[in-house]
Amino acid sequence: MHYFWLTVFIKPAIIVSNMNVQKKTKSGKFWQGLFDSIRWLAPGLGVKRWLFLILVGTTLIGIGFGILILDIYRNTPPDARAWWLTLLSTVSLRALDRPLRVIIFSGIGVGILLGSIYGLYRALLSPYVRPGKTVVDTLAGHRRRERGPRIVVIGGGHGLAMLLRGLKKFTHNLTAVVTVADDGGSSGRLRRTMGILPPGDIRNCLAALSNDEALMTQLFQYRFANDSTELNGHSFGNLFISALAEITGSFEGAVAESGRVLAVHGRVLPSSLRDVRLVADIVPPNTQQEIRVSGESRIPVTKGSIRRVWLEPDNPPAYPAVIKALLSADMIVIGPGSLFTSIIPNLLVPDIFAAIQTSAALKIFVCNVATQAGETDGFSVGDHIRALENHVGPGLFELLICNQRHEGELLDGMDWVKMGENTVANYPVYQADLNSDEEPWHHDETKLAQVLIDIYQDRTGPIL
Repeated sequence: MHYFWLTVFIKPAIIVSNMNVQKKTKSGKFWQGLFDSIRWLAPGLGVKRWLFLILVGTTLIGIGFGILILDIYRNTPPDARAWWLTLLSTVSLRALDRPLRVIIFSGIGVGILLGSIYGLYRALLSPYVRPGKTVVDTLAGHRRRERGPRIVVIGGGHGLAMLLRGLKKFTHNLTAVVTVADDGGSSGRLRRTMGILPPGDIRNCLAALSNDEALMTQLFQYRFANDSTELNGHSFGNLFISALAEITGSFEGAVAESGRVLAVHGRVLPSSLRDVRLVADIVPPNTQQEIRVSGESRIPVTKGSIRRVWLEPDNPPAYPAVIKALLSADMIVIGPGSLFTSIIPNLLVPDIFAAIQTSAALKIFVCNVATQAGETDGFSVGDHIRALENHVGPGLFELLICNQRHEGELLDGMDWVKMGENTVANYPVYQADLNSDEEPWHHDETKLAQVLIDIYQDRTGPIL
């Protein structure tokens, strides 16, 4: 019965309130304001329960005030009650029928109450509302994302940060799992000098999940470029996380505090807290003799085809929070990202691979748009899948997503990743236009996130 009245009265008001008001007249603004007030009664905003309590409190105050007036009236001398009778008769509209009086006073009370609540919320929340959006729209979007699906994304580099920026528009329940095998650039220098886990990928993901990618996020991503100082090449975010690791006494504590500073919606977790190194067997061109390359940063710049990669020390323990996130996830997305140096290293942590297989979540693999020089030269979609299966085994995901639009100019050394004739037929494939117009070799964050949410909704129903 409750939802019947919501459908009959509130839902039409919401629909009408979403209509664009073409005429900027006082009447139009009045009705728009009225509709905005009614929208506070929409399901899911968490307002109606408090409105009900306010009504109860207001009613009790009214009853108490009425008892006080009656008490004063009854204690007034009989010869002075005439003006009391006139006042009470006028204020209480005694000339009208009682049901009509109830409707009039209730309507005036509800109108004043709704207008007051709307004004109060505007006064309190206006500093946090973005230009062009109403308080109701902002609150409704926040509540919707709070109830969004629990999504775990496993990847690295630009691809992972891009996907997080797209998905945070649909849900706040995001967990990014990043590898800790990075040993190049600023992360590698901090790892060698301070003995902490590499913060680079974690920094990028925290910036992508930030609620407001403005000044603070730009500062977090700022990279020093003065060749005459030891800060050259370091990013401020990496130094910040390193300093917090010293202050908090743990790397995971530093990541959590950095997330609070950036007001992120979601979590960024290292796949393991063990100090691991990525090692690869590579076959150079024009030879069959394998060479062993140690270090994540050295693998892509070594010419040849990668046969296999592994972690040293072997079988590192997973970060417990990652396992918990995987087992409670609604959807697990593997990729996009560097196949051999970002995605596979996460999956080489045995507990993570076991948790993915055990999880009841919808498991999806997102194939890269273009090949990566030094890692996946000449790879098709099928080659990506076979590389995954050769390292961790089959049954890792249920659905394959790949780009079908091959338009635009790629960078030197890149090719489109296409289906090819040898694509593994064990998985259903979803093809769509996914690459960016500005950088065709990368996914478009909005397109990919929308496809993932659409697929999730097809399986589970719409996100309310």
